[in-house]
Amino acid sequence: MTNVETKLDQNGKGAFKLYEDKTELGEMVVRVDDGKLTVYHTEVVPEEEGKGYAKQLLKAVVDYARAQHLQVIPLCAYVHAQFRHHPEQYADVWTESAN
Repeated sequence: MTNVETKLDQNGKGAFKLYEDKTELGEMVVRVDDGKLTVYHTEVVPEEEGKGYAKQLLKAVVDYARAQHLQVIPLCAYVHAQFRHHPEQYADVWTESAN
């Protein structure tokens, strides 16, 4: 069974990390600052790609953003592509502005 843990430092920098048991399978590198959650990078270990783990990470990030009333800046290519392809799912959290 997989689970996602949010690991942010006192400055809001960190990652959402996906684990199966105690093995890390992937992460989304983020920063939370000034009402915004910026996603910089998504990575899944190569042997686990194609199993939907990036989508699980994205769901966790978006759920977190909604719960914390944050706007998401998708600098990560994967997240930006998902937002572009499914704008109706992310319209409430998607912003392209860092301002």
